[in-house]
Amino acid sequence: MNIAFKHPPNYTVKDYENWEGDWELIEGVPYALASPSFEHQRIVLRIARFLDEQLEEKCPECKVGIDTDYVIDEHTVVRPDVFVVCGEVKGKILNTPRVIFEVVSEGTAEKDERLKFELYEREGVEFYVIVLPSLKKAKAYKLTEGRYVKLKDVIKDILELNVDGCSVSLDFSKIWE
Repeated sequence: MNIAFKHPPNYTVKDYENWEGDWELIEGVPYALASPSFEHQRIVLRIARFLDEQLEEKCPECKVGIDTDYVIDEHTVVRPDVFVVCGEVKGKILNTPRVIFEVVSEGTAEKDERLKFELYEREGVEFYVIVLPSLKKAKAYKLTEGRYVKLKDVIKDILELNVDGCSVSLDFSKIWE
C-alpha cells in the first residue's frame, strides 16, 4: 500500500486560511479549485439572479450567495457555487445552507457528485442540485429522513423548491440560454 494513502493529510481551517490560491478542505484533505469557465460563471449568475429576485420579494430573511466559504468544522470548508441561507451571514457561512447548487465541470464531477453529495447530505442541506452544463441537465435532490431522494432531472422544465416556507421556481430553459 502507498504510504500516502496510509497517512493522508489532516489539515485544518487555520492551515487553509494561510494557503494561496483557491482551495476547498474536506475532512482534512485539500482540493484545488480550478478556474471556472465563462459558461460556468454565466450559469452560476443566472441561477443566483433568478433565485435572488424571488427570495427578495417572498422571503427577505433568506439570502442567495455565490462562491463563499462554508465552514463546516475544524477540518472542512467548501465553497458552493450558489447557495441559499436563511438568517444572518457575516463573512463566511457558518450555518447549514438550505439549498446548494454545484455547477459541475469535467474536473469537479467526482467531487460534486460523490464527495459533496455525501457531505451535504450529512450536514442537512435540504436541497442539493447538481447542474451538468455539458448535458444541459440538473439533478435535484431533497433531504428526506436524513437521506437525499431525487426530486427530478431537470432539462428544460421548471424546478420548484420550498425554502423556509417560500416557494421559488427556476425555469431551466432560461438557465441554459
